[in-house]
Amino acid sequence: MSNPFLTEFTTAFGAVPFDKISNEHYLPALEVAMKQHKEEIEAIKNNQEKETFSNVIEAYEKSGSLLGVVAGVFFNLHSANTDDEMTEIAKEFSPKLTAHSNSITLDEGLFNKVKAIYDMRETLDLSVEQTTLLDKFYKDFTRNGALLNEEQKTKLKGIDEEMSKLGLQFSDHVLKETNAFEMVIENESDLEGLPEGVKEAAAMTAKEKEKEGKWIFTLDYPSYIPFVTYSSNRALREKLTKAMSSRASKGNERDNKEIVKRIANLRFERANILGYETHADFTLEQRMALKADNVFNLLDDLKSKAFPAAKEHIAEVKEFAKKLDGIEELQSWDYAFYFEKLKKEKYSIDDEMLKPYFKLENVLDGVFKVANKLFGLTFEERKDIPKYHEDVITYEVKDADGNHVSVFYGDYFPRAAKRGGAWMTLFREQHMDGSTDVRPHVANVCNFTKPTDSKPSLLTFNEVTTLFHEFGHGLHGMLSKCNYETLAGTNVYWDFVELPSQILENWAYEKECLDLFAKHYETGELIPSDLVEKLKRSANFGEGRATLRQISLAKLDMSWHSADPSDISDVEKHEELATEEVRLLPKIEGACTSTSFGHIFAGGYSSGYYSYKWAEVLDADAFEAFKENGIFDKSTADKFRENILEKGGSEHPMELYKKFRGHEPTADALLRRGGLI
Repeated sequence: MSNPFLTEFTTAFGAVPFDKISNEHYLPALEVAMKQHKEEIEAIKNNQEKETFSNVIEAYEKSGSLLGVVAGVFFNLHSANTDDEMTEIAKEFSPKLTAHSNSITLDEGLFNKVKAIYDMRETLDLSVEQTTLLDKFYKDFTRNGALLNEEQKTKLKGIDEEMSKLGLQFSDHVLKETNAFEMVIENESDLEGLPEGVKEAAAMTAKEKEKEGKWIFTLDYPSYIPFVTYSSNRALREKLTKAMSSRASKGNERDNKEIVKRIANLRFERANILGYETHADFTLEQRMALKADNVFNLLDDLKSKAFPAAKEHIAEVKEFAKKLDGIEELQSWDYAFYFEKLKKEKYSIDDEMLKPYFKLENVLDGVFKVANKLFGLTFEERKDIPKYHEDVITYEVKDADGNHVSVFYGDYFPRAAKRGGAWMTLFREQHMDGSTDVRPHVANVCNFTKPTDSKPSLLTFNEVTTLFHEFGHGLHGMLSKCNYETLAGTNVYWDFVELPSQILENWAYEKECLDLFAKHYETGELIPSDLVEKLKRSANFGEGRATLRQISLAKLDMSWHSADPSDISDVEKHEELATEEVRLLPKIEGACTSTSFGHIFAGGYSSGYYSYKWAEVLDADAFEAFKENGIFDKSTADKFRENILEKGGSEHPMELYKKFRGHEPTADALLRRGGLI
């Protein structure tokens, strides 16, 4: 069988030949790639020459390149364009990969070679980046059990293999639960309050599902969010909210409660074997936060500032709902609806007024213009780069001198084969191969409102900031200038990785930036200044409550991972206790966040969800530098590019931040921006 993975990619820029890859290629390519990786490792171990940084650390860093490609393509497509066959393949693919990875990180001969270099590091005259790489590899081995005895190593292997299976199962259940639900509406009167575009999209969904003449709403965000925000039908808002909040916790074959408990217990057990008290202690050792106390201190500090504002805000929304519709007790399915109405009354603005100015193609053009004004980048659509789905748009990115910088894939619409949410990923990481700078292949994957028969894809302002956010991650990947793939681009501490993404959101609030792209899709009129002013004035409306929501999710994460979870028998009850101090609305009966909390149970955010708030502290402080000097000031942008975007994880993030900003950040800028001080 001819396998595209096993021959050199001859496509433009060596891009992945998605048009030639099919499901039958993954497992055979995995076997070959693992065998090749093993041979590369054996060559390092059996090298009789004296150990050097080059023949051990750099050789190890370069090993497994084919494996990286095969696994990268498989898992990226399993998230963005999966099918039932891929889900079945993943059940074999993932455990095999985990077992292979463990066989390497637990290889005593290889570790002894790495340790030999680590022990003589003071005498080697290494660069900062080389020192970082060496330190990372040594810690990777020890944190994966290299110093354990054989019995402990066997135990660790078993835990890792079981966890890899459980993570896939968790994600599969959430995707299937999301796809299984549909709310079919037959009477047009039940659509009261919904904007025309939302109704049209629901009619299109019904048509696609062969229920023409009806309207279907799903748990995909572009369907769910507008319904709970604008629908006047309280009973249907309740139905949709309860379906969303109870995903994978209904006691059926897709229930994740036992999986959640098992994952938490396995993580705790694993941390104990490695000599850490809890999974949080293990994780935070390689974060800017360092320890759980620092996370709780940040969350408690933000809570003390946000809680009074949030309480006042909820009281105002409750009063408004009572006055408007006689609502005696405000519920979760009421909040977005009355929040939006009250915001419109107070600030004369809502999403429907803004959406005509945010046609997807224009917003994309706008974010490209921002990248051009800040960093000199240009984006040229290319038709000769293979894509994994017809919705994907492919670009070549060039610098101010016309040099190739990156390939960029944009994948913006929801489909049954794609998980929810938005993310940035890579199909190739930047690195140096001898004297050749191998440039990256970066992707943004989102779930925005699809075009309808009468309207293009018009984004809510929240979707605009999401696009800017993911594009910020994209820039981090695209502009990388590191020697080693392991440290390039977004391979940084998790509580630092959100800085480039979150800082870019700030531009979306600035008239100078909006004038680049925010024009009415029908008239071409630029977004009016008074509308931008209203947008900025309304930006902090409900900020206290939004902050509490993030704190609640971070506390839930830490509740699973900063203590022994073995006594947790009731997942719902545990959640209720973990978040009660920041809850301002009645708990939804049957709701369970943990069972669909993919960030912490299937992503890389366990003991790390706090990092969104941590990075907000960084981004608010960093954006003040742009505000002081001008949001498109070239010297500030150059400083940010040279010290943050190009450096990846080649140096400690706090050192990189101080080189850009001149000082360590404080939470003051964030609290000022949010109107909380």
